Amino acid sequence: MWVWECEKAKGVFVLVHGANEYHVRYQWLIQKLIDEGYHVVMGDLPGQGRNPVSQGHVDSFQEYIDTIEQWYERAKQFQLPIFLLGHSMGGLAVIQTMLQKKLPVRAVILSSPCLGLVDPPSKLKRYSANILNKVTPKLRLPTNLAAVTRCEEMIKRDETDQFIVKKVSVRWYNELTKAMANSNKEVGNFPDIPLLVLQGGSDLIVDKKAVSQWFNQLQITNKYYKEFPELYHEVFNEPEKETVFHVAKQFAELHL
Repeated sequence: MWVWECEKAKGVFVLVHGANEYHVRYQWLIQKLIDEGYHVVMGDLPGQGRNPVSQGHVDSFQEYIDTIEQWYERAKQFQLPIFLLGHSMGGLAVIQTMLQKKLPVRAVILSSPCLGLVDPPSKLKRYSANILNKVTPKLRLPTNLAAVTRCEEMIKRDETDQFIVKKVSVRWYNELTKAMANSNKEVGNFPDIPLLVLQGGSDLIVDKKAVSQWFNQLQITNKYYKEFPELYHEVFNEPEKETVFHVAKQFAELHL
């Protein structure tokens, strides 16, 4: 876990990264938040980045939930309004955390939350994964992800980053699938906390229809959905990221 502080802070952001990435890829966003007067708390999720836990593997999705709660507890020490921002699988983990822990944060921001996949494995692969999950749960298979951003600078930096996860375990995939199913099933139990969903309209990873369907079923007072038509999966890493950040900043300021 890392903590970045600013002078005269008005709030704290807890950032939760997605799969196959880690905190270093959020340097731009972290600095923007600091410049706007927010402390930032962030770490590497289990099995990702520089976390010592087995790379690309978790025994249970609960590991993510417990980790996010630890980051939240650290943010509480500042005694300021807390915002949870989760991207992709991190967004799914934030949803699961809020369903289970009901953390009293000021608001939640989800960036392309993983509630469905554009290109899910075939039925045969899913069947095989269920069997392998019982026999050899730590077996790792290539992710073979599509493009996540149009930003050439980010694409180049990722090519030589040894901490980018290239393979994930069978158990990890099964846990991801269960978390997606549970999030859709329990959507009516999401706590009544202000929510902003930022979605790339040209997302090649997350199924934006699944995201909008989940959003439309939410039974909460304040919810906002913003889709950026041309943007890929990582909206905070796209060439238009300043526009995306402005939307997130305005939302946070409304709920300070």
